[in-house]
Amino acid sequence: MRVNRDRLVVIGGDAAGLSAAAQARRLKDARQLEIVVLEQGPEVSYSACGIPYWIGGLVPDRDRLIARTPEQFAAQDISVRTDTRAQAIDLDAGAVVTATGERLGYDALVVATGGRPFRPRVPGLDADGVHGVHRLADGADIRAAIAAGAQRAVVLGGGYIGLEMAEVLQTRGLHVTVVLADPLPMAQLDDDMGERVCEAMGAMGIDVQTGQPVREIEVDADGAVRAVRTDAGSYPCDLVVLGLGMGPEVSLAGDAGLRLGVTGAIDVQRNQRSRSHPEVFAAGDCAQTFHRITGDPAHVALGTHANKQGRVAGSVIGGRAARFAGVLGTAMTKVGDLEVARTGLCTTQAEDGGFDFRTELIEGTTRAGYYPGAAPIAIKLITERGSGLLLGAQVVGGPGSGKRIDVLATAIWAGMTAEELAGADLSYAPPFSPTYDPVTVAARVSSRVERG
Repeated sequence: MRVNRDRLVVIGGDAAGLSAAAQARRLKDARQLEIVVLEQGPEVSYSACGIPYWIGGLVPDRDRLIARTPEQFAAQDISVRTDTRAQAIDLDAGAVVTATGERLGYDALVVATGGRPFRPRVPGLDADGVHGVHRLADGADIRAAIAAGAQRAVVLGGGYIGLEMAEVLQTRGLHVTVVLADPLPMAQLDDDMGERVCEAMGAMGIDVQTGQPVREIEVDADGAVRAVRTDAGSYPCDLVVLGLGMGPEVSLAGDAGLRLGVTGAIDVQRNQRSRSHPEVFAAGDCAQTFHRITGDPAHVALGTHANKQGRVAGSVIGGRAARFAGVLGTAMTKVGDLEVARTGLCTTQAEDGGFDFRTELIEGTTRAGYYPGAAPIAIKLITERGSGLLLGAQVVGGPGSGKRIDVLATAIWAGMTAEELAGADLSYAPPFSPTYDPVTVAARVSSRVERG
């Protein structure tokens, strides 16, 4: 029985949900607010982004991927219930019904059900030997398959997870084939930059098969995977890894009657409050957001956004005004020694947004050319024609390339032009950069072209 205090119920015990719970607790103590977090799985607060590196052996212990335990949250008067699935949300009664039939009334509800891996509708996808890379149990299953003697792997998809899994599986000694429906890996990049990624993967010995939608997962007499078939052929394997991206997991929200947005995710205001039910908040991969440049609705499944959105929701629930500032889709990954990063709009998005734009591509080195370890780097800038406003950037290059995307993302976030960025005071030392950093060179070339 509750006496003189509100109850916050959170559905989902990872980045967004627990960020919301922790922030609400910072602002309201246990005498004011009871907090209950429901998590359907056995673990909470873990890094899904670290799973490929645990599979590859770079992270030796699974527990290093777990940031905080239920016991640690309990010490903050946050009750985290693992292995507890929310079965339904009764919006009229203000209650969550668990799979065991328990009804938990709430004064505020945070839906943080995360994302759902895309799974193509092809025969054999549920065969023994086909794995996602979404939960810690997925990582454990793939590690077990490798330990049992898997020798050939097919990775479906060439996005962030696809590239990372291709690299770690090859590192573990497997022959790796990446099968893509798209013409190039990293569809978030323009073609000229994606071609660089594809070439680097081939040079590593990864077999990249592009433009081939999967038609069937072939299985043997025991029901175990034996090959992936496309229209172009069949690729033998004893392990299939799905790296096809994520969509919003909104079945619970949709069944309850929460309004969904045009992206299929939960429609929320900028304070993460549901547009249809103000006592309900949504954050993370299940929530719709907006692109900072275009203002259009967007769905981008990244942990950085999930943590920030959860904090916004927790702040509002705790009585402090807060708003989420939108996304640029800034992200990076690596395959072998090649670092790949992007932010803002690619050319396709700029065209769809109705921008009159130009692009410039420069090539340089990550360090002074004479310094040991200097590696090639390519930077592509997309700017608005006339104003020179920075709209997007892509970086592909050797070690030391990728994090330069943060300078570019900050410039785009601040609404800078290429000319303004060209004059920015960036650091220089031979072990880290040429005298003119490639970021400065790219901005200078773009501004010079803009001025004619």
